[in-house]
Amino acid sequence: MSQKYCSALVCFTLFSCFSFFVIGQAQNVKNPALRIEPPHWWKGFKENRLQLMVYYNGIANCSVRLTAKGVTLDKTTPGKSDSYLFVDLTISPFTTADTIHLSFLKNEKIVLTTTYELKERKKDTSDFIGFDQSDVVYLITPDRFANGDPSNDQYPYLKETRVDRNDDYARHGGDIAGLINNLDYIADLGFTALWSSPLLINDMPEQSYHGYAMTDFYQVDPRFGSLAEYIDLAQQAQKKGIKLIMDQVANHCGLNHWWMNDLPFSDWVNFQDRFEAGEPLINSNHRRTTNQDHYASQYDKKRMNQGWFVKQMPDLNQRNPFLATYLIQNSIWWIETLGLGGIRQDTYPYPDKYFMQRWAGAIMREYPNFSIVGEEWSYNPLLIAYWQDGQQNKDGYSSNLTHSMDFAMQKAIQNGLINDETWDQGLIEIYEALANDFAYAEPHRLMAFLDNHDMDRAFSQYKENSELLSMALTTLLILPRVPQIYYGTEILMENTNKPHDHGRIRGDFPGGWSGDVVNAFSSQGLTQTQIDLRNQLKKLLHYRKNSKAIQKGKLIHFAPFDGIYIIFREFEDEKLLLILNKNEDKVTIDLERFNELQLEKKTLWNVIDQSKLFWKKDLTLEQKGAYLYSTKKSITTNN
Repeated sequence: MSQKYCSALVCFTLFSCFSFFVIGQAQNVKNPALRIEPPHWWKGFKENRLQLMVYYNGIANCSVRLTAKGVTLDKTTPGKSDSYLFVDLTISPFTTADTIHLSFLKNEKIVLTTTYELKERKKDTSDFIGFDQSDVVYLITPDRFANGDPSNDQYPYLKETRVDRNDDYARHGGDIAGLINNLDYIADLGFTALWSSPLLINDMPEQSYHGYAMTDFYQVDPRFGSLAEYIDLAQQAQKKGIKLIMDQVANHCGLNHWWMNDLPFSDWVNFQDRFEAGEPLINSNHRRTTNQDHYASQYDKKRMNQGWFVKQMPDLNQRNPFLATYLIQNSIWWIETLGLGGIRQDTYPYPDKYFMQRWAGAIMREYPNFSIVGEEWSYNPLLIAYWQDGQQNKDGYSSNLTHSMDFAMQKAIQNGLINDETWDQGLIEIYEALANDFAYAEPHRLMAFLDNHDMDRAFSQYKENSELLSMALTTLLILPRVPQIYYGTEILMENTNKPHDHGRIRGDFPGGWSGDVVNAFSSQGLTQTQIDLRNQLKKLLHYRKNSKAIQKGKLIHFAPFDGIYIIFREFEDEKLLLILNKNEDKVTIDLERFNELQLEKKTLWNVIDQSKLFWKKDLTLEQKGAYLYSTKKSITTNN
């Protein structure tokens, strides 16, 4: 690590919890070349072992002494690089220590001392409550949502300093302050959880805006804000009934991560020998089925789990036990620091799957009411089901992962509403996707969605047809799933002219920047169609908050016929009925087919417009659309 880079690090708050002392100097001064991670820890975890990664020139050749009542030194392990020393501690559950005094010695002479902080935990383990199917998640790309603090847009010491809203792949200036400033908008719509793509530093020369190429796993990107602001975001969101979900990446880091110039061991990243020799790198084959395939070759398995995504993202080797512990402790550090309501783990099938089992297990043992959702981008329910905790896999693998992402349902809803009605196309595709729930250990612990930050926006998927998008959103929100909605879907944001273009998919939310002509937060400049869709979504979300039929009710559905598909949810005295109608012309439905629902002579209310439906022998629908009826009258929400 260069001295220039070390000096830049002094500016960051990462080291604020330490005091560094070099023996023999006249004064106690901060030593920017010393790095200890995790930067602090807590007392009272079930797992009372802690491993410190100490980085300092020549530290590998040092022995260690510590002073702290109730804390013992178990062992030290030098890295292959002489700049690393791994220090294993045991923290007694009865320790009263707030500070650990560490001394590093060479030839019995102290060359360096430091203090390490042990904090009291602010929340009990059981108070970390994760997300469930009563929640609806709002996904945001923070650089593109709102610029709450223009003063943090650029820092001359970072590798990418350009801010250009006309360039889809440059930074645009959105930040944590922008998220905090607009929590009322998110809460007012009815969302109960916020998933932001990563906010940790990506000190990369280009395309650093997306956040998935971390260059420090313990530092907030200053262009997003500070650690204090991140904590404030979590606390302010919690006050408004919004759980904060952190996007984490165990599979890779950014090429400019601080350790890439001085790796601790010869196997810290996959294909490290090729990287260090400057040879062409081996990319992942992306054959995710090798994780389950009984016939998969070792060659294909290695290419899948050890190949790099791209040359800018070194693939981490979680089989190295020190890196494995580092990643587990990092996740727990962020859960505890932010009081998180969940983790979304990126590219879940790509790391070593037995490490991921250990990682999720360690988190869930500490936080039994927590939630973790893993990204398995597959349209095959068997692959999605494999990763969920409780699944009886033939190879005996148990993931400890509470939630999986339901790409299969995303594709089924899209195809079901867009494709023409035939024997095996159209609404039957949604019907059969729900029928596949028998394959899942807990289908209500799937996260379902219409789009996200990696795929075409929903409005573009649905051919910029607001009626189809309305039908899709209504379907999504009544399924036994945890729904996730991408920012801007509510106002029909699109990327139709640039399909599959990530920069455009992650477009700026109108009104997030001073001077925006259109302001979706205030509704200035929105079309009536945009306002109508957002108002409809708001009513659905607020109804859903109070609907036990959606949150925990049983589901009955009827095979589609003549362009009509009916889904029924019921819990105690609440009955909910969704009618999806793809007919362009007026159609009459014979209701006797649905006698088992016991709705005869009951009055139902339309969830959106509160119009009444008296259940008789038939029902005439005047136009195409989604009709959602409930036996309980909705609570009116202001538009």
